[in-house]
Amino acid sequence: MTRIFTAAAAPGALPLVGHGWALLRRPLDFTASLARHGDLVTIRLGPLRAYVPCHPELLWQVLTDERTFDKGGWMYDKARALAGNGLPLCPHRDHLRQRRLMQPGFHRSRLEQYSEVMVDEINAMTASWRDGQVIDAFPALFDMALRTVSRTLFRTSVDPGSVEEFRRSMAAAMGSFLPRLLLPQCLEKLRLPLVRRLRQVMQDLLHARDRLMAESAHDRGEDGGILSAMIAARQEEGYGRLSDADIDEQVLPLLIAGSDTVAASLAWALHLLAQHPDAERRVHEEVDGVLDGGPAQWSDVARLPYTSRVLTEALRLYPPAWLLTRVTTTPTRLGGHELRPGSTVIFSSAAVHWDSRFYADPDVFDPDRWLPHHVGRLPRGAYLPFGAGSRKCIGDRYGIVEATLALATITHRWQLRSAPGSDARPAPHSAILHPRRLLLRVRPRQGAA
Repeated sequence: MTRIFTAAAAPGALPLVGHGWALLRRPLDFTASLARHGDLVTIRLGPLRAYVPCHPELLWQVLTDERTFDKGGWMYDKARALAGNGLPLCPHRDHLRQRRLMQPGFHRSRLEQYSEVMVDEINAMTASWRDGQVIDAFPALFDMALRTVSRTLFRTSVDPGSVEEFRRSMAAAMGSFLPRLLLPQCLEKLRLPLVRRLRQVMQDLLHARDRLMAESAHDRGEDGGILSAMIAARQEEGYGRLSDADIDEQVLPLLIAGSDTVAASLAWALHLLAQHPDAERRVHEEVDGVLDGGPAQWSDVARLPYTSRVLTEALRLYPPAWLLTRVTTTPTRLGGHELRPGSTVIFSSAAVHWDSRFYADPDVFDPDRWLPHHVGRLPRGAYLPFGAGSRKCIGDRYGIVEATLALATITHRWQLRSAPGSDARPAPHSAILHPRRLLLRVRPRQGAA
């Protein structure tokens, strides 16, 4: 039986700016509210009309028909100006070639090898904490994740100054993502303070990337790193060739995805456990029964089902890449609605993740909703923290393994509680959904630290 989808125009558009002001002021609430109006909702961002799919089946169609719904348009043009034309941002015509060249670097055999670096960096971070210390969780986790991805990407360590420089540049660039996205092209030509600041941030970020790459130049081509796997893969017949410039363009997206998104997922998981003692107790019981006093290892990941469900639930409530776009390349139908070529489609996985039609008590943190007999009832497209189809995040398994190892090691050694001054609300305007300032006081557990 063919499903009939409902379509509507969102109310409340303002003169000139349309719904841009609502999206800028209350981005998560605004996108989540659209499902009340229909399965496919039209909004206006200034003069631009955009279509927002609010049903999992429509999201699945958009994400799996990558030829029709391509990564393009003015929004992706702005993102490419910051991060280049690497795998996460490239149009369909470039995607297959880039994906094939990068895929060997994310093979399971290499992932097990990378986990040794993950364990080393996680162990170093948790061993540096002291009883009663208050940590700013997201920056601390970001630094750990950046050091990890730098070592797995370049096969070399980076100095603390480079890590700090990259984090500050990233915070400025990603934190102003939404205002820049909604700023009309014509205004970008003016020397507005925001535009000048963003241009400087872009230069700082590229400089930080180049500094990281320069520190590892002597290691290029050595076996074992993601970068060396790409260099080796480009020699194989049928895959085409990537120039040094092409390979360099993959570096910044990998650094961003391997640091920002991993840190955000972990920060939210720690926050949720600190707020839910019963779930924390179950994690403690599980990790204490699996780990033998030391940090979690690759072989432990499959033995931590509840810890894994905690992360899955954290990703449902707080998907890092919460707002994505596509542009149609040919005439098509979405939810029974005709879309012309060049139509903009905007979607938020968070909006579907929070929809009571698909999740009972969607505002409640419930890791057991991910038990197998519950998961089987979800429609496809109802859980999309990493996207879907051929454009699904190439490093999703990398991130899950690192987050699982980190969460298990942290909770085995430490108990974390919210500290005065903490602000766990999502950071405004950021491309990555992370807490504003999550302050946690750490206390050792059973002398494990």
